[in-house]
Amino acid sequence: MRHRRAGWKLGRNTEHRRALLRNLVTSLIVEERIETTVTKAKAMRPHVEKMITLGKRGDVAARRLAASYLMTRDAVDKLFDTISPRYGDRAGGYLRIIHSGFRRGDASEMAFVELLGSEKTLDEKRQKRAELRAKRADETRKAMETAEEENKAMREKEAANESAEKEK
Repeated sequence: MRHRRAGWKLGRNTEHRRALLRNLVTSLIVEERIETTVTKAKAMRPHVEKMITLGKRGDVAARRLAASYLMTRDAVDKLFDTISPRYGDRAGGYLRIIHSGFRRGDASEMAFVELLGSEKTLDEKRQKRAELRAKRADETRKAMETAEEENKAMREKEAANESAEKEK
């Protein structure tokens, strides 16, 4: 029985588990949505909630505590500047865990973990990616058209040269 056994061991030793959770929390704060296993998502939830609570405090001591846990300075800045103000009057429950099926290789149950209110940011990212794809496709189409025109001109030139040689 697991009475009074808090947390998850995740099949790792203490240092590895701590590094894994720090990386997951940092990635979630930077990307605002990640895909991981359900167990890892549930294990990282209290750590993310603590980081956002530190961000809501907003003082120098809280920033230093967050910086000691998060892996990059960008994550700390984003946490304090954009993410924490989003949850100003909310008392916890900053994450959404959405089950997404099973992983193909080992059939682990997978889930998307996202911050609440990140839909706008994710939509903007999707829009940017779609625009970039359209721009690349347009550039490729133009390059193909110019290459075809050059090939056509080369063929016409070769045909003209051949006909000129035949006349001689």
